[in-house]
Amino acid sequence: MELDLGKPGELRSPGEFTPVGGCEERVLALVRHQGHPLGLIAVTSTAGDSGALHETLAQSAHRQLSVGKELVLEAAARRRRAACGKAPAALPLVSVIVCTRDRTEMLPACLDSVLRIDYPRLEVILVDNAPSGDATERLVRSRYGERIRYVREPAPGLSRARNRGLTLAGGDICAFTDDDALTDPGWVTALVEAFDDGDVACVTGMVLPAELDTQAQLTSEAYATGVRGFTARRWSLRGPLEDPLAQFSPGRFGCGANMAFRTAILRATGGFDPATGAGTPSRGGEDLLAFQQVLTAGHTVMYQPDAIVWHRHRRTMEALARQVEGYGIGYTAFLTAAVRHRPRLLATLLRRLPSGLWRWYRANQRRTLQPDAPLLDPRHDDTIRALRRLERRGLLYGPYYYLQGIWRQRHTRGTEDSGRRRTDSTEE
Repeated sequence: MELDLGKPGELRSPGEFTPVGGCEERVLALVRHQGHPLGLIAVTSTAGDSGALHETLAQSAHRQLSVGKELVLEAAARRRRAACGKAPAALPLVSVIVCTRDRTEMLPACLDSVLRIDYPRLEVILVDNAPSGDATERLVRSRYGERIRYVREPAPGLSRARNRGLTLAGGDICAFTDDDALTDPGWVTALVEAFDDGDVACVTGMVLPAELDTQAQLTSEAYATGVRGFTARRWSLRGPLEDPLAQFSPGRFGCGANMAFRTAILRATGGFDPATGAGTPSRGGEDLLAFQQVLTAGHTVMYQPDAIVWHRHRRTMEALARQVEGYGIGYTAFLTAAVRHRPRLLATLLRRLPSGLWRWYRANQRRTLQPDAPLLDPRHDDTIRALRRLERRGLLYGPYYYLQGIWRQRHTRGTEDSGRRRTDSTEE
């Protein structure tokens, strides 16, 4: 859940943004002040009412969170005042692109949250990727009408779906999220604020768990949290890099569930590689490659913690294990794709690899011994270690699966183009 210190007595649940009652269990809360995120607090509540729970969380927040946040809050307030001073017509049009495939049951929560976004100039595009039926189309047309533009992409693959949305986007900025995510009402406003800097071409945001109901979800948050900190960060190749492998480890920038680009620049860099991402043998890496290509093209990538999305993690350990293996496959697939697109990167990668791998190893050893998620029992270190071994095993297969994806792409292109033309004709 979340609480804002400026709104006494009020607790809200992710996505629904409605007050919640008390509970007798452990609670993870995002603490905010005037909308700006300050930190995460975990408490055990035995209270039977939301007032007592709020008091417990607020006391923990004041005790644990740094008092140095005042400067951050002041800067955030200045940005918001500047944004509020603009007339709606002066704000850029933003295209929110959601891709889905046969997950009609969870889609309404996602789309409802998108339509609650408080930004005045917005278009919403839903890309239905290689659906097995027309359930999603019927849902969107009957429930949302013209508020959401529906389009079907017949060729399977998340990258193809995202590229389809990118082709149709009319906004100066295109923002992407997933069908299993819930957007914060201020998500787009926070993204747009970051783009006020003309050097910034890509903005990522904070990804928080929308639910922690199962052990798999707790483990997922400990293993690969979407929280990259509570202060804004920037990356550019125009100055010295604090990490020799920063250019080749863009996962630190953010993830595909919460990312936005200047539309023209994303198109100029080629969009998303269709041989990467979910629905391909590579199983991932398309977001990392997009971040890296923007960075390599001379632009700045920024992490904006005010831009918040809540994600529904995998609910079973089997699904989580498959996802973690996909992290490894997707990462080395991304590296292979990066070198394929820019062969001269290979020399840079080989030169920086030894020191970079040592840093990576040390960082992952520390995280294995001290999981990041405050709700995870330290006794589950063995599970974290097992998942890390699974991810390392996946690293070995990434290059092969990426090349397999290219082969499939070349041998099915004619059929896919024909199917897309038929889809376009039907939608018109």
